[in-house]
Parts: sequence; structure tokens; C-alpha cells
Amino acid sequence: MALHMVADIPGLSLADSLHIAILASILCLLIYWLIRDSQRVRNLSEKHVFIMHCDTGLGNSLAKWLDKRGFCVIAACATEKGGRELRSCSSLSLKTVNLNLADSHSIARAVLFVTRETAGKGLFGLVSDTEGTAPAAPTDWLSIEDFHSVLDVSLLGLIEITLKLLPLLKKAEGRVINLINAKGLMAFAGGVYSLSKCGVEAFSDTLRIEMQHFGVKVCIVEHGFFKAEVVNSDVIQSNLLRLWNRLTPETRDSYGEKYFIEYTKAQRSFVKRLCDSDIKVIKCMEHALTAKYPRTRYGAGWDAKFFWLFLSYAPSCLSDMLLRMMLPTPAASGRSVPGVIINI
Repeated sequence: MALHMVADIPGLSLADSLHIAILASILCLLIYWLIRDSQRVRNLSEKHVFIMHCDTGLGNSLAKWLDKRGFCVIAACATEKGGRELRSCSSLSLKTVNLNLADSHSIARAVLFVTRETAGKGLFGLVSDTEGTAPAAPTDWLSIEDFHSVLDVSLLGLIEITLKLLPLLKKAEGRVINLINAKGLMAFAGGVYSLSKCGVEAFSDTLRIEMQHFGVKVCIVEHGFFKAEVVNSDVIQSNLLRLWNRLTPETRDSYGEKYFIEYTKAQRSFVKRLCDSDIKVIKCMEHALTAKYPRTRYGAGWDAKFFWLFLSYAPSCLSDMLLRMMLPTPAASGRSVPGVIINI
């Protein structure tokens, strides 16, 4: 149609007409996408959203944000103190429930609480954020218990509570939003971290394909480092120190004291230098919940879009070289040139 209309313009060659028709088609598709992307769901005050990990961080910020937008927020907190503090600065419609994703009984109690609160309306939104549970350290610093402790919460616990809430999500034709740190797209700095994040990616993709038949939408928000993590950067050092102190003398000697110091600096520097505004992550999660046609994936933060995503698609030889340059070298490796180029 566009080609026939352009071809009728006098003085234009067939090639020029084809180019103009292609540009016009692209422009029409862009306008259509912008209009479609801007459409929002209505009656937010009647929609229940269940958010995990609301004691601090992104979950806490999102619960407050959506509460102000009028959603019926059910916030899962790990502690009674976290729940009290969140309720004290929110509206009366916001409810809290204790949740330990490593405990099936705790998950069952939380699901029962959500079922009562939704009162037959179903659950419109499930937001899963299990960030911060994985120690970022070399793999041979970790024990099998470390792998269990991370995967039981960040992967298996998330899967268990999602499965148990699927009937409520189907009833409301709701949506599932899973937050994943984009650095988990790269398998480095401790295999357990990437295992959990890649597992959540695969689970989300499978769930999205299967649940579309029931009107349930599944979105992934791949975020980078955000400013709230800078406040918690001391946790990185304390976790690394705990793992370092429990290593055998042989393993410690193979890495060396200098490696531990430089590795700690590199981890803290990643957070400080790559961090972006928290509001970008919040806005992506809000769009995933309020858009009539949410996107499959969201990239929140400049490092998520241009650094970690680039590394995940780059040839392995290139990504390996860049990571070797940014991380220190163990004492027993035989390399004479230090690996760290990022300092604080």
C-alpha cells in the first residue's frame, strides 16, 4: 500500500520510492509501538500486588511507590521489624507478611495470607526480588552449603512460591515480574550467583510461554548496580572476609593476601562506578505492572544495557580478556602482570 502511494509521486525512481516506503513503514511501526506501549490498565485500587524482599532495597522502595499509586500492596518482609517500619510510612491499605523463601511452611503461610487478602479477586501482580542472597567470591572459596543456601532461596524458593500463587494469578489474568541483576548474565565471580540468575531467566522464559494461554504475562527486569547497593557495599567486604577466613591455609596461599585485598577493592569499585539511579529500576517495574501490554524484558540502568549485556553477547575470548583485566591475579597463577585496572 505504502509503495503504491509513493510510486504515484512524479519524478521519483522506483529505488527512491522503495526507500521512502520502507522509511514510512518503519515510522508507522514506531508510532504504533509507542501508542501501544503507552496504554495503561485501569482501576489500580482494585488490584493486589505481592512484592517480596520488602525489608530494604528495591522491594521496599517499590512497595511504597505502588502504595502511593493506589495499588493494594502486600509486602513480604523477612523480619517483624521490617514490616513495622514499612507500615509506619505507608497507607492503611498496605499489608505485610513474614516470608522465608527457604522454608516451605513460611511460603505456605504467606500464600494463605495472600489468598485471604485478595478475597476471591485473584492476584494481579507478583514481584520477585531475591537480590543480595548470593556471596560473590571465587568458586573454590565456596562450599556446597553455600550453593544450597543461595539456590534454596533465590531459585527454588522463588519457583515454589510462584507455583503456589499461579491459581490466583490466572484468576486475575495478572503478571509475574522477576528482577535479575544483569551481571548474573555473565558467569564470573562465583558460580553460584550466575547459577541462580540464569535459572530465574530460564524459569521466567518457560513460564511466559506457558502462561500466555491463561492471560498471565511474565516480565524480566534486568537491572544493573543501583545507588541503594552503595550503602550496602560494606556487606560485600564482610562476606568476603568471612569466606576468606574459613579457607584452608593451602587455598589462601594459592591466592595470596594481595589477591584478597585487590578482589575486595574490585567488587566495591564495580558497585560505586557502575551504579545508576534507583528510580530507573522502579519505573521499569511500574511499567511492567501498569502497562496494558508490558514488555518481555526491561533493561534498567546504563551498565545493564551497555556493559553487562555487551559482555554476555561478546565473543568469549573478548569477554574473558576484559574480565581478566578487571579482576586480580592469584599468587599461584604464574602471571606476572596484575589484573586489576579498577581502583577506588
